[in-house]
Amino acid sequence: MNLIQLFIIWLFALTGILSTHNESTVLYTDYSKKIYHSSKPMVRWFWFATKIKEQDVKFQLDWVKKNNFGGVEIAWLYPLYRYQDWFAKDFNRHYPKDTSAQKWLSKDWTDIVAYTKRYADTIGLACDFTFGSAWPVAGLNIDKKYGTQIYGDTAFSQMLTFSWAWPQNMRVINHLDSNAFEIFARPFQEAMKDVLKDSKSVLFTDSWEIKLNKTNKIWTPGFDSTFKLKFGYDIIPFMKKGIDSFPDVRYDYMLHLGEYITNGFYLPYVRKCKDMGAWSRVQCLGSPTDVMTTYSLVDIPETEAMLNNPNYSKIVSSAACLSSKNLVSSESFTCMYGFPGTYLRKEQTADLKMVADALFANGVNHHVYCGMPFNPMGSDTIDFFATCYFGPGGSLTEELPLFNSYVEKVSGILQRGKTYTDVAVYIPYEDALMKGAYPPEKQRVWVWGEYEMRYIHPPAETEGYHPIWINRHFLENAKVVNRRLEVGDASFSLLYVDVMYLDIRALERILELAKQGLKVCLKRQPVQPGKIKSNEYSILLRKLSSLTGVSDSFNKLINHPALIQGDSLPEYWCRTTNDGTKYLFLAQWASRNLQYPVYSGQSLATESKTMKFIIYNNKKSHKINVEFKPYQSVMLEITPNGKVNFMDISFVPKTPLVRPREIQKTYF
Repeated sequence: MNLIQLFIIWLFALTGILSTHNESTVLYTDYSKKIYHSSKPMVRWFWFATKIKEQDVKFQLDWVKKNNFGGVEIAWLYPLYRYQDWFAKDFNRHYPKDTSAQKWLSKDWTDIVAYTKRYADTIGLACDFTFGSAWPVAGLNIDKKYGTQIYGDTAFSQMLTFSWAWPQNMRVINHLDSNAFEIFARPFQEAMKDVLKDSKSVLFTDSWEIKLNKTNKIWTPGFDSTFKLKFGYDIIPFMKKGIDSFPDVRYDYMLHLGEYITNGFYLPYVRKCKDMGAWSRVQCLGSPTDVMTTYSLVDIPETEAMLNNPNYSKIVSSAACLSSKNLVSSESFTCMYGFPGTYLRKEQTADLKMVADALFANGVNHHVYCGMPFNPMGSDTIDFFATCYFGPGGSLTEELPLFNSYVEKVSGILQRGKTYTDVAVYIPYEDALMKGAYPPEKQRVWVWGEYEMRYIHPPAETEGYHPIWINRHFLENAKVVNRRLEVGDASFSLLYVDVMYLDIRALERILELAKQGLKVCLKRQPVQPGKIKSNEYSILLRKLSSLTGVSDSFNKLINHPALIQGDSLPEYWCRTTNDGTKYLFLAQWASRNLQYPVYSGQSLATESKTMKFIIYNNKKSHKINVEFKPYQSVMLEITPNGKVNFMDISFVPKTPLVRPREIQKTYF
C-alpha cells in the first residue's frame, strides 16, 4: 500500500466515513431541561416573500395564542405570485407581483424575524425556524460543484424553485459533502445571530426530497475510492451497468451512501444548531441512511403524517426511546385528504382527531400542525397548497381551541416518564436495502424505495407486548443486565428477529448478547447481504441457533403475559414513570392502520364499542371493560398497586360530513 492510499484511509477515517460513528459523546445534550415550556401543539407558519410588517406579526401571533397553540415554526417560502395562474384557476386567489419583500437574509429580513422572536417570547409562545428557505436544503451561494451530484450525469443539478428568493433559484446542496453544508449554513448563521441571542429556539430541517428516483445514483468525488477501501472491490463497473441489477452491490452502496450522508449532512447539521445556541428538530424521513441511527442524533426526532402513514412514526419514537430523547414530534395533518390542496379550508376536526390519535398510538407526543399561512391583518385569503389550513377564517376555527386543549392534554401525559418497553423487534433494514424500489402501486412523488421503510409493522404475535424497533447501532450500544437487554430508556425481555437478510456485524452482536443470557426469537435463518461473503456467517448462525435461549417460537420464549390482551387490540402507546405508574393510550377504532389519504368524514362514528381487555402490570392481571365512544380514545392510568383509572381526555368534535374523495390536478 503506497503513501497516497494510506493518506486516503487516514483522511476518511478521520471524517468518520470508514468507521462506525459514535455520536453519544460528541453530541451529548442534557435532556433534563425542557425544550418547550408547554405540551400545547405548535403550528408551521408559512411566511411568503411579501412585505412582513410588525403589526401583522403581532396580530397573527396574538391569534395563535388565543387559539391555544404553544408556538410557531416559521417556514420561509416563495412570493405569492409564484403560482399565480394555478391559484387563480383552482382557488380564485389573485396575487399581483410584489417587489416590496425584505431581501433574503438582509438586515431588514433579520430585523423582522428578530422582532417576531422577541414578541413571541413576551406572550409565552415558542418560536422555531426552518433552517433556510423551503426544502430541501438549498442556497443561493452553492456552486455547481457543491450541488447534488448524480453518477454518470454531469449536467444534473437539482434546483429549488419555490424559495423566498424566487425568481432566483437556489441550488440543492451535496448532502454527502460537509463543506457544501458549511457553505450553505454560513450566511444563514450570520443572519440569525441577533434572532437567536436570547431565549433558546429550535431549528428545523424537513424530510429528504432529493430526486428520489436517482437515489441509486447519488455520488460525490472520492466515493469510489473510499468504497473500494471499505468493501474491497471496484464499484464503477456496477454503476455503469446499473446497480439495481446487483442487489448485493446495491446493499454495499447504500451502506456507504448512508454513512456519507450522516457524516456529510446530519452530524454537521446537529453540530451547527448547537453552535448557534439552538436545539435541532429533524425529519430524516426518506433519507438513504440507517434512519433509526440518524434520528437518534438530533434533539427532537420528527415524523410526518398524513403524506406519510402514521405507522412510520413508530420508527421515530423507537429511535427516541433508545437514545433517551423524551420528545417525538410530528408534522401533523399535511395534505391528509390528498396532495395538493384537497379539501383545503374544508377540513373537519373529527378527521384531524382521528389522525392525531393514530400518531399518539405510535409514540408521538409533540405536534406541529401544517400549517398556517401568513395573513396580514384584515386578510384571510392566503393559502399554502401542501397543507391543511389552520388560521383565521378556516373551517376549523370554531373548534380549534378545544381541539388544541385535547392535544395538549394527551401530549402532556405521553411526555411523562419514558416509553414502556418489553419486546425489541429487529428492523428489516437489510431487507429494505436488498429489495430496491417499491412496486409502482406503493410509489408516490415523494416515495420511491424500500429503504424508506414506510410500510413496515411489528409482527402480529408481539402486538400486546408493546414492541418497538431496534437496529444494529443500538444493539452495539446495548448491554444485558439480568437477562434483559438495556439501551437508552429501554429494557427488553426478548429480541425478536424475523428478517431475510442480516448483516454479519448484527449477527455477531446478537450472538454475543445471546451468550450473555438474552432471549432471541429467531423466526427464520437469514442470509448475509453484500457482495463479499464471509465463511464464518453460517458458523455464527449455527452457534446462535444452538443456544438454549434462542428459538423460532415466540410463545416458548416469552414467560409472562402481554401488557394488554384481547381478541382485537386498538393501536396504543404506553409510558411509565419512576414509581411504576403506567399511562396507556388506546386509540379510537377509526385510527387503526390509517392509510394516506383519508377521505373527508372517514372518522364518522355513530355507535359506542365496548371491548374486554386484560391488563398485566407488576405481575398481576386485571380484567377491564373499555367503552370506546364515538370519536373517543381512552387513557388508562395503571398504578403500581394494580388499580386502573380512566383519565378524562374527552373531546367530542362536530359530526363530520362524509364527502367523496376529491381529485386535484397536480402541477408538480
